[in-house]
Amino acid sequence: MCGINGIFHLNHKQVDQNQLIKMRDILEHRGPDDKGIYINNNIGLGHRRLSIIDTSTAGHQPFISDNGRYIIVFNGEIYNYQSFYPELKIKGINLKSGSDTEVLLKLYELYGMEVLHRLHGMFAFAIWDTVEKKLTLCRDRMGVKPLYYCVHKNTLYFASEQKALFAAGVPIQISENGMEEYFFNRFVAGEETLFADVKKLLPGHYMVIDEEGKSKTTRWWNLKEQIQNHVKIDNPKKWFEETFFESVKLRMVSDVPVGVLLSGGLDSCSILSALYLQEFKNIETFNISFSEKEHNEYHLAKKITDQYEYTFNHTKLENESLYQNLIETSYYNDEPLMHLNEPHLLAIAKLAKPKVKVLLSGEGADELLGGYVRYKALKNPSLLKVISKLSKFETFNKSPRYDKLFRYSKITNDADLVIFNGCNVYPDDINNFYGNKQKPLNEYRYQILKEAQELYPKNLQRQALYFDQHTYMCSLLDRNDRCTMGTSIECREPFLDQRLIAGLGTLDDKWMFTGKKGKYILKTTMEEKLPKEILDFRKIGLSAPWGSYLLRFPRFVDELDNFAKSPIFEMPFLENIDGTKLVAEIRKENTKILPYFMPLFMLHKWQKNYYNKFV
Repeated sequence: MCGINGIFHLNHKQVDQNQLIKMRDILEHRGPDDKGIYINNNIGLGHRRLSIIDTSTAGHQPFISDNGRYIIVFNGEIYNYQSFYPELKIKGINLKSGSDTEVLLKLYELYGMEVLHRLHGMFAFAIWDTVEKKLTLCRDRMGVKPLYYCVHKNTLYFASEQKALFAAGVPIQISENGMEEYFFNRFVAGEETLFADVKKLLPGHYMVIDEEGKSKTTRWWNLKEQIQNHVKIDNPKKWFEETFFESVKLRMVSDVPVGVLLSGGLDSCSILSALYLQEFKNIETFNISFSEKEHNEYHLAKKITDQYEYTFNHTKLENESLYQNLIETSYYNDEPLMHLNEPHLLAIAKLAKPKVKVLLSGEGADELLGGYVRYKALKNPSLLKVISKLSKFETFNKSPRYDKLFRYSKITNDADLVIFNGCNVYPDDINNFYGNKQKPLNEYRYQILKEAQELYPKNLQRQALYFDQHTYMCSLLDRNDRCTMGTSIECREPFLDQRLIAGLGTLDDKWMFTGKKGKYILKTTMEEKLPKEILDFRKIGLSAPWGSYLLRFPRFVDELDNFAKSPIFEMPFLENIDGTKLVAEIRKENTKILPYFMPLFMLHKWQKNYYNKFV
C-alpha cells in the first residue's frame, strides 16, 4: 500500500524535481517507510512506500524493468502474486525480490494489459514506456485504490489523492456541478469530482496517453458483462462459503501483522469467523463504542473476539478527540465528509496503528447482498403511493426514519426511485430547502442505471444493488482508504473479491432479500458458525449520533455559532439559506433537519481545514 504521483509534460519540458517531490511528500501518510522518484526529461514518477509485502529494500519503487524499458509506481496488493512464480520460472525469468510489484511488471512485459484479468487484488498503478513514450494509468475492478488526474497547462498530473495535484500548483476550483451533486446525491459519482478539471480514473479502467496528449481510456472490467457471461451456480450456498473463505484467506497475504476492523455486525464477524475456522492465530480486533445504546455493538464484538481467543482492542470517541478527528479527516478526505463516521474510522485506525499495518473490513457486503433497509421500499413501488398519502397524518410523521420514507414516497418515477435510494434528501426536498434548483445532470449515474435496467429489467431492487456497486460503494471505499491510510494502515475488503461480485450478480433474488435484514446467503452460510445474537441483532453499522454530539459536546456547541456565520452561505448554491435559523432548529432538537444540516456543517469544517490550505 502506497502513495503514487507523477508529472508528464506534453510540451517536452523538463520535469522540476522539487515540484515532483512536493507532490510525493504531501502523501507521506500513505507511505512513511520509503520514498523514491524517477525523472527522465518530461516524465517524472514519485512513490511513497508502506511496506507490506517484502519489507526489504528490494521492494523500493519506482521499479525499473531489467531492460530499462518500463518504469512502474504501484499502490495496492496483488494477493495471488505468488501463484505466478512457476509460470515465470518456466519462462526463464528470475525475480530479484519478493515483491508483488516486480511480479506485476514482469507479467506486463509478457502479456501487456491482458494480464489484468488474471490478477486478484486492489491496485492503482502507472507504467512509463521509455520506447513508445506512453504513460499507462490503471485502476482495479471496483476502485478500492484511488487515482486522480488533471491536465493543466499542457501537463498531466496524477496522484493517489487530490491534495498532491494542488501541491503541484494545480488551482483548486470547486465545480458547480460537483457541489450540486454533493448536496443532491451526497457525493460526486463517476469520473468527475468536487473540483473543476480534476477527474478520477474510473474503476476497472485504464488510460494510455502519449507525448502529444492523445489519450485512450479502456474499460477492462465490465461487471454487467461478467454477470451475463458467468456460468450457472448450481449450489449457491456451497459456492458462496468456499469463495468467501478463500477470499478472506487471500487477503491475509502479508509480511506484517493483519487485524480486523470489528463492528460487531454480521459482515465483520463473518470475516473473523472465517479466519478462526481456517485456523489463523493471534488476530487483533479493533472496535469503537458509543454511549448511546442504539448505536452500540461493542458487547457483540467483544463476545466473539473472546470466544475465538483473539485480542480485543476498543476505543470511544467523544468531545475534544471527536472534534480533532473531524478536523483531521476533513483534510485526509480531500472532499467534505458525507458518511459522517469518518472521524470514528480514523480513531479505529489510530488504535490499530501500534499493532498492525493491515485491517480487514466488511465493506461491500450491504451493496452486494442487499443489506440496506432502503432496498425494501423498491420491492413493491406501488405501496409507496399509499405511504405518500399517509404522510399528511402527523401521527405517522414524527420519527426521522418515517419522515425519510414519506419524503422518498413522493418520488413518482422508477429511475429516480433507484437513483435517490441511497440519498438522504430527495428532489422535492431540494426545492423546498435550497430554493428552485434543477437536479444535476448525473450523466454517469444514468449510464449505470441504464446498464442495471438492461441487466435486471423491471427489478428495482437488483437495479439498486448494481447502481450502488458503481456509485455509493465507491464513496465508501474512498472513505475507508483515506481514513486508514491517514494513519498509514492498509484496508482490505474480502467481500469485494471479483468472483463474489460477479457470481452474486447471477443469483436469484431470494439469496439477497429473504428475511427482515436481507443478506440471506451470508446469514444462512454463517448460521451455524456465529452466535444467534449476532445473526439476529438489528443492523447498526458504524452510525454516529450527530444530533447528540452537536448539543452535548462543548466543542461542537461552540462551533454551531461559527457555522451560523460561515462564509459557505455566500456560495451561489447556498444563498437562500439562513445559517442562524438552521442552528436555532438544531438547538430545538429538530432531528428531521439533520439530513440537510450535516452536509452544510461538514462543508463548513472542510472549507476551514482543507480548502483554505490550497487557495
